[in-house]
Amino acid sequence: MAVNVRPLGDRVLVQPLEEAEVKKGGIIIPDTAKEKPQEGKVVALGTGKRDDDGKLIEFTVKKGDKVLISKYGGTEIKVEGTSYLIMREDDILGIIG
Repeated sequence: MAVNVRPLGDRVLVQPLEEAEVKKGGIIIPDTAKEKPQEGKVVALGTGKRDDDGKLIEFTVKKGDKVLISKYGGTEIKVEGTSYLIMREDDILGIIG
């Protein structure tokens, strides 16, 4: 599914990955007790950041990467009922896998 949002500059569009509702031992976690997801999938990349000389700096992440994100980083948006985060590449803590 294509998303009609294109981030600008060094921003990245990330779709948060939800935690499993049932933990080990069969305990069901209600929505009110769940923490914000800290993993996500990169959906789109911006145009890139420029250094002081005007040279384009390439992104470290690429579309489709599973990433570890800051718990309260980014700006949450909803597109067609799906939640996404727009954040700077610097707010991504690491690539998983």
